[in-house]
Amino acid sequence: MSLIDEKWEILFDKYDIENEIRKNGLFYITAEQIREVKEPRLMTKFDTRESLPRVFGKKISILPVTRGKYVLGEFDLYQDFPEMVSDIRQMTSAKIPDCYETVNIHDIRSEAVAINIMNITGILDDFLGESDMVQTISGRMGSGSFGFYVSNFHEPETKDEKPYVSVNHSQVEIDGGFENRNIFSVIEGKNVVHSNFLIRQLYYPVRLWSQKIKKPIRSVFMVYSNNIFRLLEYEFTDLSYYNSLKLIQERNYSLEEIEITWEDLRDIWKKTRIKPEPDVTFIQADSFYKVISLVENLNETSMTVAEIADLFGFRERQSDYYFNACKYLGLAEKRTDEEGVKAHITPLGRQLLQMRYQKRQLEYVRLILEHRIFHELFETMLLTAHVPEKSEIVNKMRLHQVCGESLIARRASSVRGWLSWIFSLAN
Repeated sequence: MSLIDEKWEILFDKYDIENEIRKNGLFYITAEQIREVKEPRLMTKFDTRESLPRVFGKKISILPVTRGKYVLGEFDLYQDFPEMVSDIRQMTSAKIPDCYETVNIHDIRSEAVAINIMNITGILDDFLGESDMVQTISGRMGSGSFGFYVSNFHEPETKDEKPYVSVNHSQVEIDGGFENRNIFSVIEGKNVVHSNFLIRQLYYPVRLWSQKIKKPIRSVFMVYSNNIFRLLEYEFTDLSYYNSLKLIQERNYSLEEIEITWEDLRDIWKKTRIKPEPDVTFIQADSFYKVISLVENLNETSMTVAEIADLFGFRERQSDYYFNACKYLGLAEKRTDEEGVKAHITPLGRQLLQMRYQKRQLEYVRLILEHRIFHELFETMLLTAHVPEKSEIVNKMRLHQVCGESLIARRASSVRGWLSWIFSLAN
């Protein structure tokens, strides 16, 4: 259990939170009560479903309602991202104007910098179909007063049967607010790949500014990773209903040439020599996009398992899975210093991240194909033009004895996930 898990268990026991929610539907807790065990800011930041404390189970979530109070209930607060697509046909090229000498596309270290570059390259204008969008706001501000219905896990028939939450001057943080003469756009930015997001990050800003301005408000979620800007526009079809968001459009933008052909992949496969398996647990990390994202973040700073979990919204065990995946490829290692055991990027990892997009992706592919099981399964892909089915992968894993029998089925999903990522690169 993490420290946050332990502290929430103390609060659940002390205030009988689960039973109170069962009896009353909601439970309100103050910042002072939370501060009895740990700083509220650290105890209430759960940007993904996976980051919720264990004692919350699969149903309980938390929302801020004032500057010093939170409400817990069986709320459905998160939205899954659509599956990421790397297809070049769904990618738009963007270019930094030559006059900007201070911008280095290989040194975009924060969400704020990514949002700034998204603006100066015209990516935001193109995505929204607008022109002359200018950043007018960012940072923390008061929410104002509003109320809303929110879905729970009992699936009542009508909106009015759902829980109702009132918010009064809670704190809202906006990564970027852009405006022109026609619209105002709220931007939530991330430089970490997640599977889902907290709807509140878009909903509270929209409710705040819908009370202040007359222009249409357009909500955009931006994820920057692997030198790709992924933009998703959401609309709340009913402002009084938290879960009414609808995906309007999604597009990916690249600042570099991205085309990779099957001939490129075949050439890498032919040239790659199989190496002995490393002394590391076989992979159990389904999303190769998250593997890339972890390498990028380790390039910024070394991290403990707990810090990786916090960054990605993982359980600590899942953090180890993704670290081991990076280690499996020779891109990360653990070292002990005065601060304890931390994951570090390797020199190979740093070298890889300095490569341009095409060469970098092919280097990731080469590192994967150095492992016999991937090398042989990729040959099957070349022959069939399909990602092998899980049953075929299981048979191959059993043949090469890459892990124990009880783990094969689960880890075959990770093998298939990595092969699918390779498959998606080719036009």
